[in-house]
Amino acid sequence: MERKARAFVLLLLCALLCLLCACGSTEEQDGTAETASPSAQTSQNVSDDEDGEEAEEYRSVNPLTGLPMEEELVSQRPVAVMLNNLKAAMPQLGTSQADIIYEILVEGGITRMLALYQDPSDVELIGSVRSARPYYVELAAGHDAIFLHAGGSDDAYSKISSLGVTAFDCLKGYEGTLFWRDADRVATNGSVHSVVTSGEAISSLLPTYNVRTEHQEGYTTQLQFASDGTPEGGEQALTLTVPFSSYKTGIFTYDETSGKYLVSQYGAAQVDGNTGEQLAVTNVLLLKTSCSIISGDSAGRMSITLTGEGEGWFACGGQYIPICWSREDSTSQLVYTTQSGDPLTLGAGNSYICIIPLSSAVTIE
Repeated sequence: MERKARAFVLLLLCALLCLLCACGSTEEQDGTAETASPSAQTSQNVSDDEDGEEAEEYRSVNPLTGLPMEEELVSQRPVAVMLNNLKAAMPQLGTSQADIIYEILVEGGITRMLALYQDPSDVELIGSVRSARPYYVELAAGHDAIFLHAGGSDDAYSKISSLGVTAFDCLKGYEGTLFWRDADRVATNGSVHSVVTSGEAISSLLPTYNVRTEHQEGYTTQLQFASDGTPEGGEQALTLTVPFSSYKTGIFTYDETSGKYLVSQYGAAQVDGNTGEQLAVTNVLLLKTSCSIISGDSAGRMSITLTGEGEGWFACGGQYIPICWSREDSTSQLVYTTQSGDPLTLGAGNSYICIIPLSSAVTIE
Protein backbone atom coordinates (compact mmCIF):
# COMPACT_ATOMS: atom_id res chain seq x y z
CA MET A 1 0.00 0.00 0.00
CA GLU A 2 2.87 2.36 0.87
CA ARG A 3 4.49 1.38 -2.43
CA LYS A 4 1.32 2.46 -4.31
CA ALA A 5 1.17 5.72 -2.38
CA ARG A 6 4.80 6.52 -3.19
CA ALA A 7 4.15 5.77 -6.86
CA PHE A 8 1.10 8.03 -6.88
CA VAL A 9 3.10 10.91 -5.30
CA LEU A 10 5.89 10.41 -7.83
CA LEU A 11 3.37 10.54 -10.68
CA LEU A 12 1.95 13.79 -9.32
CA LEU A 13 5.44 15.31 -9.09
CA CYS A 14 6.19 14.38 -12.70
CA ALA A 15 2.92 15.91 -13.90
CA LEU A 16 3.68 19.12 -11.98
CA LEU A 17 7.17 19.27 -13.49
CA CYS A 18 5.75 18.92 -17.01
CA LEU A 19 3.33 21.76 -16.37
CA LEU A 20 6.17 24.01 -15.18
CA CYS A 21 8.23 23.22 -18.29
CA ALA A 22 5.27 24.01 -20.54
CA CYS A 23 4.80 27.40 -18.87
CA GLY A 24 8.48 28.22 -19.31
CA SER A 25 8.28 27.34 -22.99
CA THR A 26 5.28 29.62 -23.46
CA GLU A 27 7.09 32.54 -21.80
CA GLU A 28 10.09 32.13 -24.14
CA GLN A 29 7.84 32.18 -27.20
CA ASP A 30 6.09 35.30 -25.95
CA GLY A 31 9.44 36.91 -25.26
CA THR A 32 10.59 36.17 -28.81
CA ALA A 33 7.43 37.77 -30.21
CA GLU A 34 7.99 40.88 -28.12
CA THR A 35 11.62 41.34 -29.19
CA ALA A 36 10.49 41.33 -32.84
CA SER A 37 8.72 44.64 -32.34
CA PRO A 38 11.82 46.93 -32.41
CA SER A 39 12.92 45.30 -35.66
CA ALA A 40 9.53 46.05 -37.16
CA GLN A 41 9.89 49.70 -36.14
CA THR A 42 13.35 49.89 -37.67
CA SER A 43 12.05 48.54 -40.95
CA GLN A 44 9.50 51.37 -40.92
CA ASN A 45 12.30 53.96 -40.46
CA VAL A 46 11.12 55.07 -37.03
CA SER A 47 13.64 56.55 -34.60
CA ASP A 48 13.71 58.47 -31.32
CA ASP A 49 14.14 62.24 -31.49
CA GLU A 50 16.17 64.37 -29.05
CA ASP A 51 13.28 64.54 -26.59
CA GLY A 52 13.02 60.75 -26.44
CA GLU A 53 9.75 60.69 -28.35
CA GLU A 54 9.34 58.56 -31.45
CA ALA A 55 9.67 60.59 -34.67
CA GLU A 56 9.07 59.09 -38.05
CA GLU A 57 11.83 59.77 -40.57
CA TYR A 58 11.31 60.31 -44.27
CA ARG A 59 10.64 56.96 -45.91
CA SER A 60 11.57 58.13 -49.43
CA VAL A 61 14.25 60.09 -51.22
CA ASN A 62 14.22 62.82 -53.84
CA PRO A 63 14.83 61.03 -57.18
CA LEU A 64 16.89 64.00 -58.41
CA THR A 65 19.21 64.28 -55.38
CA GLY A 66 19.01 61.09 -53.32
CA LEU A 67 18.22 63.20 -50.24
CA PRO A 68 15.30 62.48 -47.87
CA MET A 69 11.90 63.72 -49.02
CA GLU A 70 8.25 63.30 -48.10
CA GLU A 71 6.86 60.25 -49.84
CA GLU A 72 4.00 62.09 -51.53
CA LEU A 73 6.45 64.45 -53.30
CA VAL A 74 8.49 61.69 -54.93
CA SER A 75 5.82 60.85 -57.51
CA GLN A 76 5.38 64.50 -58.55
CA ARG A 77 6.57 65.57 -61.96
CA PRO A 78 9.52 67.93 -61.47
CA VAL A 79 9.40 71.50 -62.73
CA ALA A 80 12.06 72.61 -65.24
CA VAL A 81 12.66 76.34 -65.68
CA MET A 82 14.68 78.05 -68.44
CA LEU A 83 17.12 80.53 -66.88
CA ASN A 84 18.95 83.50 -68.36
CA ASN A 85 22.74 83.50 -67.95
CA LEU A 86 23.87 86.78 -69.48
CA LYS A 87 26.12 89.02 -67.40
CA ALA A 88 23.41 91.69 -67.55
CA ALA A 89 20.88 89.25 -66.02
CA MET A 90 22.85 88.52 -62.86
CA PRO A 91 22.16 87.64 -60.14
CA GLN A 92 20.06 84.62 -60.94
CA LEU A 93 17.26 83.69 -58.55
CA GLY A 94 16.51 80.26 -57.09
CA THR A 95 19.58 78.44 -58.40
CA SER A 96 20.80 77.35 -54.96
CA GLN A 97 17.61 75.33 -54.42
CA ALA A 98 17.63 73.62 -57.82
CA ASP A 99 18.13 69.86 -57.64
CA ILE A 100 19.83 69.74 -61.04
CA ILE A 101 21.17 72.52 -63.25
CA TYR A 102 21.99 71.92 -66.92
CA GLU A 103 24.09 74.53 -68.70
CA ILE A 104 24.44 74.52 -72.50
CA LEU A 105 25.44 76.94 -75.24
CA VAL A 106 22.83 78.89 -77.13
CA GLU A 107 23.73 81.46 -79.80
CA GLY A 108 26.65 83.89 -79.84
CA GLY A 109 28.72 81.97 -77.30
CA ILE A 110 26.29 82.65 -74.46
CA THR A 111 24.77 79.92 -72.32
CA ARG A 112 21.42 79.33 -70.66
CA MET A 113 20.42 76.96 -67.90
CA LEU A 114 17.64 74.53 -67.18
CA ALA A 115 16.94 74.33 -63.45
CA LEU A 116 15.01 71.29 -62.18
CA TYR A 117 13.04 71.23 -58.93
CA GLN A 118 11.35 68.11 -57.60
CA ASP A 119 9.55 70.32 -55.09
CA PRO A 120 9.74 74.05 -55.91
CA SER A 121 7.23 75.10 -53.24
CA ASP A 122 9.82 76.66 -50.89
CA VAL A 123 11.75 78.59 -53.56
CA GLU A 124 11.18 82.32 -53.19
CA LEU A 125 11.80 83.65 -56.73
CA ILE A 126 13.06 81.82 -59.83
CA GLY A 127 14.56 83.67 -62.77
CA SER A 128 15.12 85.48 -64.81
CA VAL A 129 13.18 83.18 -67.12
CA ARG A 130 14.23 83.12 -70.77
CA SER A 131 13.37 81.52 -74.07
CA ALA A 132 13.59 77.83 -74.92
CA ARG A 133 15.78 75.90 -77.31
CA PRO A 134 14.96 72.37 -78.56
CA TYR A 135 17.66 70.53 -76.61
CA TYR A 136 16.41 71.99 -73.32
CA VAL A 137 12.94 70.77 -74.24
CA GLU A 138 14.40 67.28 -74.78
CA LEU A 139 16.07 67.31 -71.36
CA ALA A 140 12.79 68.32 -69.72
CA ALA A 141 11.04 65.49 -71.59
CA GLY A 142 13.60 62.99 -70.32
CA HIS A 143 12.68 63.93 -66.74
CA ASP A 144 8.92 63.93 -67.51
CA ALA A 145 9.09 67.53 -66.26
CA ILE A 146 6.66 70.42 -66.53
CA PHE A 147 8.55 73.01 -68.59
CA LEU A 148 8.44 76.78 -67.87
CA HIS A 149 9.89 79.31 -70.32
CA ALA A 150 9.44 82.77 -71.82
CA GLY A 151 9.37 82.45 -75.59
CA GLY A 152 11.50 80.16 -77.73
CA SER A 153 12.94 79.41 -81.13
CA ASP A 154 10.70 77.92 -83.82
CA ASP A 155 12.53 74.61 -83.35
CA ALA A 156 11.83 74.71 -79.61
CA TYR A 157 8.10 75.25 -80.13
CA SER A 158 8.08 72.44 -82.69
CA LYS A 159 9.86 70.13 -80.24
CA ILE A 160 7.39 70.94 -77.44
CA SER A 161 4.57 69.93 -79.76
CA SER A 162 6.17 66.81 -81.25
CA LEU A 163 7.31 65.41 -77.89
CA GLY A 164 4.08 66.31 -76.10
CA VAL A 165 5.90 68.28 -73.40
CA THR A 166 3.73 70.02 -70.81
CA ALA A 167 4.92 73.61 -71.22
CA PHE A 168 3.89 77.02 -69.89
CA ASP A 169 5.07 80.08 -71.82
CA CYS A 170 5.10 83.53 -70.24
CA LEU A 171 4.58 85.05 -73.69
CA LYS A 172 1.51 82.98 -74.49
CA GLY A 173 -1.09 83.74 -71.88
CA TYR A 174 0.62 83.20 -68.53
CA GLU A 175 2.12 86.61 -67.80
CA GLY A 176 0.53 88.12 -64.73
CA THR A 177 -0.30 84.73 -63.24
CA LEU A 178 2.43 82.08 -63.37
CA PHE A 179 5.01 84.69 -64.47
CA TRP A 180 5.44 88.43 -63.97
CA ARG A 181 7.97 91.20 -64.59
CA ASP A 182 10.22 92.20 -61.72
CA ALA A 183 10.02 96.00 -61.51
CA ASP A 184 13.59 96.45 -60.26
CA ARG A 185 14.98 94.37 -63.12
CA VAL A 186 12.90 96.27 -65.66
CA ALA A 187 14.33 99.55 -64.34
CA THR A 188 17.90 98.24 -64.29
CA ASN A 189 18.27 95.98 -67.33
CA GLY A 190 15.07 96.26 -69.37
CA SER A 191 12.07 94.01 -69.68
CA VAL A 192 13.81 91.17 -71.56
CA HIS A 193 15.72 90.12 -68.42
CA SER A 194 12.87 90.70 -65.97
CA VAL A 195 10.58 87.64 -66.17
CA VAL A 196 10.34 85.73 -62.89
CA THR A 197 8.19 83.11 -61.24
CA SER A 198 8.14 81.64 -57.74
CA GLY A 199 7.74 78.38 -55.91
CA GLU A 200 4.48 79.61 -54.40
CA ALA A 201 3.03 80.53 -57.80
CA ILE A 202 4.07 77.21 -59.33
CA SER A 203 2.73 75.11 -56.45
CA SER A 204 -0.57 76.94 -56.18
CA LEU A 205 -1.35 77.36 -59.89
CA LEU A 206 -0.18 74.13 -61.56
CA PRO A 207 -2.86 72.01 -59.82
CA THR A 208 -5.52 74.37 -61.19
CA TYR A 209 -4.45 73.81 -64.80
CA ASN A 210 -5.64 70.82 -66.77
CA VAL A 211 -2.29 68.98 -66.76
CA ARG A 212 -0.89 65.78 -65.32
CA THR A 213 1.14 66.63 -62.20
CA GLU A 214 2.15 63.07 -61.24
CA HIS A 215 4.48 60.62 -62.97
CA GLN A 216 2.72 57.79 -64.72
CA GLU A 217 2.80 54.44 -62.98
CA GLY A 218 6.08 52.61 -63.47
CA TYR A 219 8.20 55.73 -64.03
CA THR A 220 11.72 55.40 -62.58
CA THR A 221 14.79 57.59 -62.62
CA GLN A 222 18.17 56.45 -63.94
CA LEU A 223 20.15 58.34 -61.29
CA GLN A 224 21.89 56.48 -58.45
CA PHE A 225 23.17 58.04 -55.24
CA ALA A 226 25.28 57.27 -52.17
CA SER A 227 25.87 59.32 -49.04
CA ASP A 228 29.50 59.71 -50.16
CA GLY A 229 29.81 59.95 -53.92
CA THR A 230 33.58 60.46 -54.02
CA PRO A 231 34.60 58.32 -57.00
CA GLU A 232 36.74 55.31 -56.17
CA GLY A 233 40.19 55.47 -57.75
CA GLY A 234 39.70 59.12 -58.74
CA GLU A 235 42.27 61.84 -59.17
CA GLN A 236 42.43 65.21 -57.44
CA ALA A 237 39.83 67.71 -58.63
CA LEU A 238 40.08 70.84 -56.50
CA THR A 239 39.43 73.24 -59.39
CA LEU A 240 37.57 72.53 -62.63
CA THR A 241 37.80 75.18 -65.34
CA VAL A 242 35.16 74.67 -68.02
CA PRO A 243 35.24 76.91 -71.12
CA PHE A 244 31.98 76.94 -73.08
CA SER A 245 33.13 79.74 -75.39
CA SER A 246 35.22 82.90 -75.39
CA TYR A 247 32.31 84.58 -73.61
CA LYS A 248 31.62 82.06 -70.84
CA THR A 249 33.90 79.93 -68.67
CA GLY A 250 32.61 78.19 -65.58
CA ILE A 251 34.86 77.50 -62.57
CA PHE A 252 34.11 74.96 -59.85
CA THR A 253 36.28 75.19 -56.73
CA TYR A 254 36.14 72.45 -54.11
CA ASP A 255 35.37 73.63 -50.58
CA GLU A 256 36.65 71.04 -48.13
CA THR A 257 34.57 72.41 -45.26
CA SER A 258 31.22 71.93 -46.97
CA GLY A 259 32.28 69.09 -49.27
CA LYS A 260 30.78 71.01 -52.20
CA TYR A 261 31.98 72.80 -55.30
CA LEU A 262 31.58 76.59 -55.28
CA VAL A 263 30.53 77.93 -58.68
CA SER A 264 31.97 81.03 -60.33
CA GLN A 265 31.58 82.73 -63.70
CA TYR A 266 32.48 86.04 -65.33
CA GLY A 267 35.32 86.43 -62.84
CA ALA A 268 33.08 86.40 -59.78
CA ALA A 269 31.05 84.11 -57.54
CA GLN A 270 27.82 82.85 -59.09
CA VAL A 271 25.33 84.13 -56.52
CA ASP A 272 21.69 83.29 -55.85
CA GLY A 273 19.94 86.65 -55.53
CA ASN A 274 17.41 85.17 -53.10
CA THR A 275 20.05 84.39 -50.48
CA GLY A 276 23.12 86.39 -51.51
CA GLU A 277 25.16 83.20 -51.22
CA GLN A 278 27.44 81.57 -53.76
CA LEU A 279 25.99 78.58 -55.58
CA ALA A 280 27.44 75.32 -54.22
CA VAL A 281 26.89 71.83 -55.64
CA THR A 282 27.71 68.27 -54.59
CA ASN A 283 28.21 66.81 -58.08
CA VAL A 284 29.77 68.28 -61.21
CA LEU A 285 29.33 66.42 -64.51
CA LEU A 286 31.01 67.56 -67.71
CA LEU A 287 29.56 65.97 -70.85
CA LYS A 288 31.31 66.47 -74.19
CA THR A 289 29.25 66.40 -77.36
CA SER A 290 28.96 67.84 -80.85
CA CYS A 291 27.90 71.51 -80.78
CA SER A 292 27.61 73.42 -84.04
CA ILE A 293 25.87 76.46 -85.50
CA ILE A 294 22.78 75.58 -87.51
CA SER A 295 23.49 76.18 -91.19
CA GLY A 296 21.58 79.19 -92.50
CA ASP A 297 20.31 80.31 -89.08
CA SER A 298 20.70 84.10 -89.10
CA ALA A 299 20.78 84.25 -85.30
CA GLY A 300 23.54 81.63 -85.07
CA ARG A 301 21.48 79.17 -83.03
CA MET A 302 23.09 75.89 -82.08
CA SER A 303 22.58 72.23 -82.88
CA ILE A 304 23.48 70.18 -79.78
CA THR A 305 23.71 66.39 -80.00
CA LEU A 306 22.07 64.80 -76.95
CA THR A 307 21.40 61.30 -78.26
CA GLY A 308 23.83 58.46 -78.82
CA GLU A 309 26.98 58.16 -76.72
CA GLY A 310 29.76 60.37 -75.47
CA GLU A 311 32.45 60.89 -72.85
CA GLY A 312 33.07 63.30 -70.03
CA TRP A 313 34.12 63.65 -66.40
CA PHE A 314 32.49 63.37 -62.99
CA ALA A 315 33.73 65.22 -59.88
CA CYS A 316 32.59 64.79 -56.29
CA GLY A 317 34.34 65.08 -52.94
CA GLY A 318 37.43 66.67 -54.47
CA GLN A 319 38.09 63.73 -56.82
CA TYR A 320 37.21 63.04 -60.46
CA ILE A 321 37.01 60.18 -62.92
CA PRO A 322 36.36 59.96 -66.66
CA ILE A 323 32.85 58.75 -67.47
CA CYS A 324 30.62 57.80 -70.39
CA TRP A 325 27.13 59.09 -71.12
CA SER A 326 24.38 57.76 -73.36
CA ARG A 327 20.85 58.64 -74.36
CA GLU A 328 18.56 56.48 -76.45
CA ASP A 329 16.22 59.08 -77.94
CA SER A 330 14.72 62.55 -77.49
CA THR A 331 12.52 61.58 -74.54
CA SER A 332 15.01 59.35 -72.71
CA GLN A 333 17.00 60.17 -69.61
CA LEU A 334 20.75 60.63 -69.75
CA VAL A 335 22.51 57.52 -68.46
CA TYR A 336 25.95 57.77 -66.84
CA THR A 337 28.50 54.98 -66.43
CA THR A 338 32.11 54.60 -65.46
CA GLN A 339 34.57 53.78 -68.25
CA SER A 340 34.29 50.12 -67.25
CA GLY A 341 30.53 50.24 -67.88
CA ASP A 342 29.30 50.23 -64.27
CA PRO A 343 26.45 52.61 -63.35
CA LEU A 344 27.78 55.90 -62.01
CA THR A 345 26.96 56.67 -58.38
CA LEU A 346 26.51 60.35 -57.52
CA GLY A 347 26.82 61.93 -54.10
CA ALA A 348 23.52 62.61 -52.38
CA GLY A 349 22.91 66.26 -53.15
CA ASN A 350 22.45 68.71 -56.03
CA SER A 351 24.18 68.40 -59.40
CA TYR A 352 25.52 70.83 -62.01
CA ILE A 353 25.75 69.33 -65.51
CA CYS A 354 27.76 71.17 -68.15
CA ILE A 355 27.15 70.04 -71.72
CA ILE A 356 30.18 71.33 -73.60
CA PRO A 357 31.68 71.25 -77.11
CA LEU A 358 34.09 68.47 -78.05
CA SER A 359 36.78 71.11 -78.45
CA SER A 360 36.37 72.54 -74.95
CA ALA A 361 39.79 72.73 -73.25
CA VAL A 362 38.71 71.63 -69.78
CA THR A 363 41.35 71.71 -67.05
CA ILE A 364 41.06 69.79 -63.78
CA GLU A 365 43.61 70.45 -61.04
